[in-house]
Amino acid sequence: MDGLGIVLLIVVAAAIGALIAGLVVRKRQQRPPAAPAPQDPFADSDHHAVYGDPRSLKAGDLVELRGVSYSVRGSVRCDEGGWTWSEHLLETATEERVWLSVEEDPDLVLVAWTEIDTELRPGPKTLTLDGVEYRSDEKGTATYTTEATTGLKDGSVRYHDYKSRDRLLSFESYGDAPWEAATGEKLSTYDVKIFPAANG
Repeated sequence: MDGLGIVLLIVVAAAIGALIAGLVVRKRQQRPPAAPAPQDPFADSDHHAVYGDPRSLKAGDLVELRGVSYSVRGSVRCDEGGWTWSEHLLETATEERVWLSVEEDPDLVLVAWTEIDTELRPGPKTLTLDGVEYRSDEKGTATYTTEATTGLKDGSVRYHDYKSRDRLLSFESYGDAPWEAATGEKLSTYDVKIFPAANG
């Protein structure tokens, strides 16, 4: 075999060796896809499937707030330039009433409101009620429609909200009515259980 043949043989052998080495490295780099992480079927994303979705609350439903049972008497649906929220009138068997507001801001915000009798009126930057100082937070005017029993006719409502460290204070005036006040407490979704009406 002449020198040229030997050189060609070496070149071909080297090329084959490089090809085989490349295939081996490539095979090692190919890893099987990771198995998906196990998911809890009762995770928070499925919470509403178990306890009900407050955003679908309506008259006739039953609601449990921190262990206390209420029926939904009626609802007020508010709209301020496309920003919407709902306020539901809840009543116990002994006629104790609270309002439950449901809003996405953008997370779901649930507040239980209790009407109070006070001479305070909205306007100042801060208000003090029962030794707690509240700071002005939001105010505006919204249109609203009503469903079932609320004692209100469709119209517009002015509102002025105040907040402290862990409490809320709200003033509302429906139509030409005087200001009404309520104190509020934020709830987690785990504080609220909904039992839809049978016809719902």
